[in-house]
Amino acid sequence: MSTSGARRIRIVVGKPGLDGHDRGAKIVARALRDAGHEVVYTGLHQTPEQIVETAIQEDADLIGLSVLSGAHMTLFRRLVELLAERDASDIVVFGGGIIPEEDIPVLEEIGVAKVFTPGAPTGEITGWVAEHFAD
Repeated sequence: MSTSGARRIRIVVGKPGLDGHDRGAKIVARALRDAGHEVVYTGLHQTPEQIVETAIQEDADLIGLSVLSGAHMTLFRRLVELLAERDASDIVVFGGGIIPEEDIPVLEEIGVAKVFTPGAPTGEITGWVAEHFAD
């Protein structure tokens, strides 16, 4: 880690569940890396437990989930619960994918900081991270 300048933000990008489409997650991971953040992509078919374990091991600041399977309520809720159980609620959770507008306020209530809907430009995501987490 460099002693000159701000610490780089560490972000774990995860694809929980059975959904096998990861193009969007890879695009977001690359955009975040190109914006100067350290990014760990966990790969397909990860459980919330695996993603939380990776985030803790990697000392992540944020977890970004990509959910296209329709199981977003269950997967996000479980991930937030696991972070609390592991005393890691300081790791900020955000996500995107096929998530109906009416579910977004419920996700925010359970602790998801931000939800990006399909077609969100990568600049919107990297801008949100920079605005809320830059030192």
